[in-house]
Order: sequence, then C-alpha cells, then structure tokens
Amino acid sequence: ITVMEAVCDGEEPEVVTQACLLSEFSEKGEARALINSLPDIHHDPVSREATIEKFVVIMDRYQEQPHLLDPHLEWMLNILLEMIRNEKSPPLMVHLCFKFLYIISKVRGYKIFMQLFPHEVSDVLPVLDLLCRQDPKDTETWETRYILLLWLSMTCLIPFDLSRLDGHLSTDPGLNRESIMDRILAVAKSFLRVSDKSRDAASVLVSKFVTRPDVKLKRLGDFLDWCLTTISQTSEITMEGTVTLDGALQSLAQLFKHGKRDDFLQYAPTVLQCLNQKRIAESNQATLRKLGVKVVQRLGLTFLKPRLAKWRYQRGSRSLAVNLAQSSVTGSVEATKTDLESVSQEEDYDIPEDVENIIEQLLVGLKDKETIVRWSSAKGIGRVTGRLPKQLADEVVESVLECFSFQETDNAWHGGCLAFAELGRRGLLLPSRLSDVVPLIIRALTYDEKRGACSLGSNVRDAACYVCWAFARAYEPSELKPYVNQIASALVIATVFDRNITCRKAASVNILSPQGTFPHGIDIVTAADYFTVGNVNNCYLTISVYIAGFEEYTKSLIDHLVHMKVNHWDGVIRELATKALHNLTAQAPEYMANTVLPQLLPMATGLDLHRRHGAILACAEITHALYEIATQKNSWVTDFLSSDTIEGLKNIHQKLSDRKQYRGFGGELMRPAVCGLIEKLSLSKMPFKDDPVITGWQWLIDDSLKNLHLFSSGARRGIQDSALSALAALCRQYYQVEPGVANVEMQDQLVSQYLSALMSPEVLTRCGCALALGSLPPFMIRGKLQKILPGLQAACKVVQKAESQTEARRDAATAMSQVCVAVGVCAQGSPDRVLCEGNIRPVYEALLGCMNDYSMDSRGDVGAWVRAAAMSSLMDVTLLVVASAPELLSSDLVQRMMCCLVQQAAEKIDRYRAHAGTVFLRLLHSIDPAVPHIPHREELLSIFPPETGNSLNWNAASQAFPHITQLLRLHQYQYHTLLGLTVSVGGLTESTVRYSSQSLFEYLKGIQQDATVLQQFGDTLLCIFRDNLRNDRVSVPLLKMVDQILANGCFELFTSEESHPFCVELLALCKEEIKKSKDVQKLLSCVAVFCGMVQFKGDVRQKVLVQLLMLLCHPFPVIRKTTASQVYEMFLTYDDVIDDEQVLADVMASLSDTNWESDIATVRTHRNQLCDWLGLPRPILVTKVTHLGN
Repeated sequence: ITVMEAVCDGEEPEVVTQACLLSEFSEKGEARALINSLPDIHHDPVSREATIEKFVVIMDRYQEQPHLLDPHLEWMLNILLEMIRNEKSPPLMVHLCFKFLYIISKVRGYKIFMQLFPHEVSDVLPVLDLLCRQDPKDTETWETRYILLLWLSMTCLIPFDLSRLDGHLSTDPGLNRESIMDRILAVAKSFLRVSDKSRDAASVLVSKFVTRPDVKLKRLGDFLDWCLTTISQTSEITMEGTVTLDGALQSLAQLFKHGKRDDFLQYAPTVLQCLNQKRIAESNQATLRKLGVKVVQRLGLTFLKPRLAKWRYQRGSRSLAVNLAQSSVTGSVEATKTDLESVSQEEDYDIPEDVENIIEQLLVGLKDKETIVRWSSAKGIGRVTGRLPKQLADEVVESVLECFSFQETDNAWHGGCLAFAELGRRGLLLPSRLSDVVPLIIRALTYDEKRGACSLGSNVRDAACYVCWAFARAYEPSELKPYVNQIASALVIATVFDRNITCRKAASVNILSPQGTFPHGIDIVTAADYFTVGNVNNCYLTISVYIAGFEEYTKSLIDHLVHMKVNHWDGVIRELATKALHNLTAQAPEYMANTVLPQLLPMATGLDLHRRHGAILACAEITHALYEIATQKNSWVTDFLSSDTIEGLKNIHQKLSDRKQYRGFGGELMRPAVCGLIEKLSLSKMPFKDDPVITGWQWLIDDSLKNLHLFSSGARRGIQDSALSALAALCRQYYQVEPGVANVEMQDQLVSQYLSALMSPEVLTRCGCALALGSLPPFMIRGKLQKILPGLQAACKVVQKAESQTEARRDAATAMSQVCVAVGVCAQGSPDRVLCEGNIRPVYEALLGCMNDYSMDSRGDVGAWVRAAAMSSLMDVTLLVVASAPELLSSDLVQRMMCCLVQQAAEKIDRYRAHAGTVFLRLLHSIDPAVPHIPHREELLSIFPPETGNSLNWNAASQAFPHITQLLRLHQYQYHTLLGLTVSVGGLTESTVRYSSQSLFEYLKGIQQDATVLQQFGDTLLCIFRDNLRNDRVSVPLLKMVDQILANGCFELFTSEESHPFCVELLALCKEEIKKSKDVQKLLSCVAVFCGMVQFKGDVRQKVLVQLLMLLCHPFPVIRKTTASQVYEMFLTYDDVIDDEQVLADVMASLSDTNWESDIATVRTHRNQLCDWLGLPRPILVTKVTHLGN
C-alpha cells in the first residue's frame, strides 16, 4: 500500500516489486554436496528421503528458467554416471543416482538433457545390458528405466552399422544369440507396454533407432506391422489395453515426426487405413484421442511435400538482425507481398485424396470435449495448411469458420479460436479473410452459455484473447487498422466486465499491442494492468469509469452492460452491472436518459426473470445517477427524462403486481429489486406525491416485511433490508406535509399497524415490523414515541412460551436504539417527542433485561444475539445521552450497565466477549464528554489504558482474561466478573478454560494470605451459587470451577478453622443443587467438590463423607463407580481423614475391590460396612408414604 501511495503521489519508490527472475544457478554448491553425499546416505531411508526432497526443492526453482542449469548439467551428469559405472556401487545407490538424473531431466527437459549422455560405441552394450536386467514391474525404480531408455536412444545415434557389434554371431554361430538390433527392438517393444513414464522414453528410443539407415532397411516395415497389428488387435476396454494402444500410437507419432518423408510415404496410407478402422477418434480415453490426432497430422505432413507456402502472409523476417537492417533503411518493416501469379505454377501438384480425410479428422478434433485434443488438432491444422495450395487452404479456413455457428457447442468455438490463432501465427490466414474472422472473434470474447446452475464459455473467451494476441503479432498495423476499434472495445469489455478472473487478465495483456495501435492503449493498460483486474468489484466500479472517460469506449461499455450483463445468470454480476451503470451515467447522461432507459423499461416488465431483475435495478441506479447530475446543475431529474420514461418507471410495480410476479421464487428477486427502485425513485424526488402508485409501493413494503416467513431463508435478509431502506426513503419524500411535519393520516396508519404486528405469532413478522419502526424518519416518530417505545420494550421481554421469539427480541432491541437516536435527547422535553427524563429509565431497563437473555434452542445459545444487540444499543443510546444531557444518566443505571458489560466480557463465546469488551472500552474511554458515574473509573483506566483500545484482542482468551480477572479486586465489579468467569472456567473449550482458570488462580494466589479479601471472594462465590441454584447454565460450570479451586488449595486459609462458615454454606448449597437431580454431569461435578471439601475439618468433614457414602448407593451405576474411584483418590490425597492404618487399608481395599456397578442390595452391604469402619451412621432408606382418600 505504501508503494502504491508513493506511486500515486508521483514519487518513485526505490523498489516497486520484488523480481522473481533468477540470474544464475546459485545453489550449485549445495547441489554438488547433495550429489556427493549419496554414497553415505543411500542405505538410510530417512536421510535418503530428506536428500531427495532437498534436491527437488532446489531444482524446482528453475522450472521456468531451466536454461540457467545448462553450464552445470555436464558436471552433475558426470558425477552421477561415475557412481553408476562404479562396480562397487550397490543397486540401491545406482537407483538413487538415476532418480537424481530424472529430477534434472524433468526440469531441463529430456530433449536437451539426453544430448549430454556419453554415446560412444563402447556405451551401447553396457547400457543395453543394464536395461535388460531391470524389472519392468518394479514401481520404485521406474526412473532408472526411463533414464536408461533415453541414454540408449543417444547411443543408437553412433554412425556405425550395428552389425559390427555382432562379431560373436559370425565367429560362434552355435550360440544362437540375438543381434544387437533385435535386442534393442525387443526392449523398445516391451517398454511400450508398461504403464509408467518409461513408455514415453521407449517411444523416443523407437524414433531414434528405427530411423537409422541400417535399421530402417531391415526392420522398419516389420516394426510398423507390429504397431498396426497391436493397434488393431488391442481393446481399449481394459487398462492394460489402453496402455498398449498409448505406446503404439506414441511410437507411430514419433516415427512419422522424425523419419524422412521418402522412407515413410509408402506406409502412410496403410497406417491411415488402420487408424480409420480402429476409430480412435471415438475412444473414451482423451489421451488416445489426442495421440490419434497427433498421428493423423503427421500422416498429413507425410503425404504433402515439405515446403513453405509461397502464398502465406509474411511480416518482416524471423531474424531480428534482418528486421533492424531493413528498418534502418526503409524506416518500417513491410509485410512481404508475394506475387501470387508467379508462384501459381509451383502450386500445381496433385494433392493425395487421403489429405482430405486427414483434414476432416482434424476439423472433427477441433470439436472434441477435451482441451488437449482440440489443442493438438489446432496445431495439426496449422501445420498441414502450411503445405497446401492457396485455394485448398482457403477451404480449410472456411471449414474452421463453420465452428462458430450458434448451433455448435462451446467446445467447437474453443477449437475454432485455437485454430485461427495457429493459422494467424503462421501467416496462413490472409488479410482478406480478416473481415470474416474478426467479427466471430469479437463474439467469442463475450461467449457465455448458461448450463444448469453455471455457465460455459470461459475457455472460449480465454482462447479468443489468445487469437487477439496472435493477430497483433502476425499482421502489420495497416492490415488491422479497419478492425482496431472493434477489437479494442471488445478487449476492454473483457478486461473489466468478464466474470472469470483468468479471462480478465488474458484480455488486459492484449490491450497494449506491440505497435500501440489500440486507442489510448498505454493509459488503459496502466489503469487495468494484470494485477488490478484481479478484483471484480474494482473492475466494474472503478476501472470501467476511468476507461469510459475515453470517448471511443463509453457507449460500447454501456451497451455491453445493458445487453449482456444486466440479464446475466449470476445475481452478483447483475448487481455489479447496475452499480457500474450508475457510475457510468456521468460520462453520457443524455445517452442514458434518451437511449438506455427506453431500452431497459420493456425489459423491466418482460418475461425473463433474470433480465427483469437486472433491468429494474438498472432503471433505479440510472435514475438516481441522473438525479445527482441534475442536483449539481440546480435542475430536476425530470428535465432529463421524457414523459414516457417517467410513466414507464411509475408503472413497473403495477404491471408486476397485476401479473402476480411477486409470488414464489421469482418474487424473491422481484421484491428487493422493486424496493430498490422505490428507494432510488424516492431519493430522486420523482413527482409522484399523492399519486396512487405510492399506495401500491407502501403495500409492497408492508407485505414484504409481514410475510418474510413465506420466503426461503437465503432471500429473507435481502428482502428485509431493501424494504426497510425503501420505507425510510418513501417516508422522507412523500409523507412530509412540510419539512419536519408528517402526514398525520399516514403516520397513524404506519405506526399503529407496525405496533400491532409486534404481537404477531410469526417471529419474522415481529422482526420486520420492529426494524420498520426503527427505520422511520424522526418526523414520523415524534408524537408517537409514547406508543412506540413501550411496544418495543414489550417485544424485548422473554415470554415463557413454546415458540422462540429470539430474533424478534434482537431486532426490537436494535430498533429501540434507532428510534432514540432518530428523535434525539432533551432533558426537559416531551416524552412523546424526544428521549427525556420521563422515558429514559424504561429504555435502559428493557435493554439491561436483554443482557440477561440466555435463551437456548436447537441452534444453541440464541440469546447471545439479543445480548449483542442490547450491548450495541446501550452504547448508542448512552453516547447520545452523554453528548446532549448527561444528567439524565443515574448512577445506578450506569453501574448496572457497566457490570453487565463486564460479565459479558468474561464469558466463554469469543465473538460476544470481544463485542462486550469493545463496547466497555468505548464507554470507558469516551472523553468528549465522558460517561458519568462509572464505578472505579481510575482503577479501570489503570487496567485498561486508552492505548489498549486498539491493541487488546478480546477474541484471544490469552489476552482478554489476564485483564478481566483484575476486575475481581474492584468490589462493585466482583460479582459480575466472577459470574462471567464461572461459565468460562467451567466450560468446554480447552483454550478458554486454560487461560481463564490460569488468570483466576493467579488472582487467588495473590490474596491467599489476606483473610478479609479471601472471605469476600468466598461470599461472592456463594452468592452466585445461591442466586443460580438449579440454573444449570451457571451451577454446573460453577461446581467444576469450585472443584478446581479446592484442588489447587486456594481456600487453605479456611481449613485451619473448624466448620468454617464458607464450607458449611457450600455444602448446604451443593446438597440442595443435586437434590432429586438426574443430571449425570452435575452429580459427577458435585462428587468432585465433595471430595475436595474433605480438607475442611470438623463436622463439615463428617457431613461430606456421609454425602459421598450415600452417593455410593446412587441408582445410576456410573455415579457409584465414579464416586468410589474419587473417594479412593481422596483418601490417598488427604491422609489425615482416617487415623487408624488398618481401617484405612480395609476401606481402600473395599473401595477398589468391590464391583460398584452390581445390584443395589450388594452395593449397599459394602457401603454399610464402610460406614461402620469410618464411624459414620448408616444412611436409612426413606420409604414413600401414600395417603389414600375415602
């Protein structure tokens, strides 16, 4: 950002970007060390894996600049080959060396790398023998076989007849051994059938070996027969068959690529016939179809004489030196215009009939469903067309043009674009054809076809950008001049308005052609460079406005949005398009008003849902933009619009209503769109006051707010927000008799209907109407405040009913603050018009009541929504009151508010803790003016200095709780802080429990020796327990917290006093809490607390032991078992409970040996025995007495 700011300010930063280009192989030392370490680490799997990984990371850095490795390839290869040739090298190390060789060849490319292999005569047999010893089925060592096949391919190039290496066959004919030639062919054939990458290397071997002069004389025909037999007899149904076909087709493609035409021409018709019979193009395997296309195009090149078409379009020379020499003389490089008549005689030669079949197959390949097949077909068409006479080549171009019919699929369009790019790049698309091709490419740049829930065509648009790139480099500027403006507009549109980021970037790099012939190309590409077009919002709303400032592009950008994007299938694009039209209106207001709006109005009431939705939004945005322009000129928006346009805008709602288009799925789009139209027309001050259309608009807003439950959950928020915005704008424009004075009739009607709807059984109706009251302008509320506030306060209260009204309470709390902010504050004002002394307390009481909403349902703690809304509302109202009349805030209200915020800031849900903390600090740090009556303000400011407002991350438990626990030492905050901490320390989230308990224990450690403070803490703890008895939300976490406190010995000061009041009260509360309880978690927590309370001496200890022994006979087996286990641990921990060692041994043995999950009668016997040993009275089972009436 700093760099961007510097550039914008006209400064030149020292470093704008960090270059990713490398200058040399800087890791050569590390690479050498890794290669040299192979003998030492090859036997250790861990070291071996780590070394390979390091080498891969080093080499992968050079994937895009592999030429930097060239000076170092030789020494790396020599070191590794030396290890491989060393007879002492174990097989594992040899395979490791080959793996390193493969990594290097992968990065540099096998074609360059294989040239460095030694290829002396003496290398042939060792390499062949080593390859024959490999196991083709070993999946771990395929790199070895791959590199050996490449090495063998190089050794095959020795300029000697291979029969010279078969001297042993003539001297000792009785051995009946194979010749070298047959051995190599056998190896190649065997590896053409394997499923790993060595199959690719085998095809390279075939292309080098079979094309040798001595081998092709003896074996070429046989090998081609073998290939064709393999192809015709192999089925692609099995995986093995697919692999075999792949190998045979690869070898054919390589042979016809590298072999001489004279050698292969006689076999080409047979090969083509075999492929036609096999119908490779109809295969289900994309790889086979691609290889089929490769072989077919190579056959086409074999049939045709290898020559460059004299008729092709040439632009300068391929030599930079020649171009520069020409330009120094002539000043420009002219395209070579060949006299076609002079070369016509050279073109008169017979074209074999098979070429037509080949071109037909390549044209079919352009429409294949896989990109790799289409791409290969496009390259084939380019290569074959380059050898055709001009007339036949033109027929090929005509055939490619047929791919661009709207009956064709996106695959055909994509293949056609690739083919035109190849033809243009090779000079085979003559300038005379540009008039046919350019319009199709411009259509391809905006190709978008909806298919189900998505669209097809991004690959077509991307390929069309590639065509533009190829044309810009293939033709002279003078040839493209008639089409430059069309191409430039289409590319600019794709750059800023394409939905796909890849297409936007592809188009942006084409804007500035090599000659700079595009209008304003440099300015545009500066604003819409490769990186800035990455953000679609930036493209639509910012870059498009800048480009539209150039006259050549203004109308084309607007027209594209109106005709292609306003009706787009993606709702996000439709909305962005309408916002872009708003921004572009300033560039052409008359065009928008006189041309665009009349085009949009029929679309706004048409049959197509998406078109209708986008057109309505566009009408709204354009009208509002025209209003803003009119305001700047001190005129009215109606000065821009014709009477027909105004009437058309007014009638949109009525036409939709008459057709019942507000219902169902379409209604979910129409309602927010028309509400947006209502808002924008109201803001534009359209002359519709007292018009019947206002009644219709009001009905739509009210109906949308009251029937939100009829729409899908995903659409509700959008409908509600747009209706509320429309309501506010409608009231301001059409319900004011004069500024600040409401239309009494409409005021009564709206307020009464929204208040009555607050009692609706539908929760979403309550939500909508509560927020509607909050969105009313001040003049609509004044005079009705004494009805509105009590209505919202009643809606905030929790009513014990089966149905949950949580969302309604949340929105009522939000609306209450909106109403208060709208009317303002006046201490001595009328309670019916402003917030004043007479009505402020009920507002605070209602919001503080919401702070205690802990409603739960299947969605979890939904009450948190209400608490969060209440916190925001309290902040808004408090800051409003403090700014105008701080004397209205009483000390008790401020204290309760701050205590509630502290409690929320200590609780367990990160998001709501953060919200509470932010609000708390905002009120604490408010200076101008300060919030009065905040308890312990100075101490709070020392804990939370003003600078912590930004630095403290309340979401992080590790940061929040160390600050929060410091409030425990402030008397007025202690209760609420500890109440909030209780649910955090006794919660389930590990991080929250860890940091909250850690902070709590640090505080307790600091007060261990202060009996008064510790007693006060204990009293507060008991008070919380007492207030929340049988409230499981607090009591269960509190028991867990007390267990931790006792286990950490935090109340050790109380143990010295017999039957301390704290432990007596705690025991009584625990007994009351678990009385008749069947909650296993609560019972287990209480067992843990009882075990911890044994450390207190006196009668309390005896009573605690009695409670534990009673729980040993609890009806739930899990309680009995856990109690026995914890009591056992308790006696180990507190060894002063039983003085007699024999009794202790008996008790421990009974606790550990008894099966406490067996039936109650058996368990009770053992329990009574424990009572006797411990000197405690046996619990007596109370029988229920039933009183029978007469």
